[in-house]
Amino acid sequence: MLDFEAIYLSFKLAFCTLLLIIPLGIWVSLYLVNAGRIKPWLEGFLALPLVLPPTVLGYYFLVSFSGQHLFGQPLVFSFLGLLIASLVVNLPFAIQPIQRAFEAIPKEIREAAQMSGLNAWQTFRLIELPLAWKGILSAAVLTFAHTIGEFGVVLMVGGAIPGETKTASIAIYDQVQSLDSQGASAMALLLLMISFIAIALSYGILGRKRSVS
Repeated sequence: MLDFEAIYLSFKLAFCTLLLIIPLGIWVSLYLVNAGRIKPWLEGFLALPLVLPPTVLGYYFLVSFSGQHLFGQPLVFSFLGLLIASLVVNLPFAIQPIQRAFEAIPKEIREAAQMSGLNAWQTFRLIELPLAWKGILSAAVLTFAHTIGEFGVVLMVGGAIPGETKTASIAIYDQVQSLDSQGASAMALLLLMISFIAIALSYGILGRKRSVS
């Protein structure tokens, strides 16, 4: 059967991650567009979660969080610790699509905005943000789907505390361990559907963007 508590926790983690990481992704992406010589190094550093094994990231989080508290709450085996780890793990999924969207804006448009008397904030709000919205939406979809399915880092940092750190992916692992094949199949199918819909939406957004451009 479906573990609705774990499903709810996964969606809660995904929404909280989105709420924090999209503004951060926009700010970092704007900086990277004009980062100069250090740009490849920064991009490589931010892309590390894509190539490092989740258990390696989880181990470093576990070591870093041990004995640490934030807002009076421990970071290890807590939802707050999961949220911080989720933000780091999802950085490349949030930053790369947004960065590509900002890079696709012709420099002539920014120059015309400056000549029209718009300051940096007005140019961002009135011109850059509307032109980059598809990249931002794509980043949101990918980040949401990746957060829902994250396993290694969640297991290392949060364990499997019901209602606190036991997400849908951890619930599947526990059901397999307890030989509950029916429950594991139902949960796995749900995550498969979410992932497929997210990927289809992302490709659809990027496809419409290419056709328009």
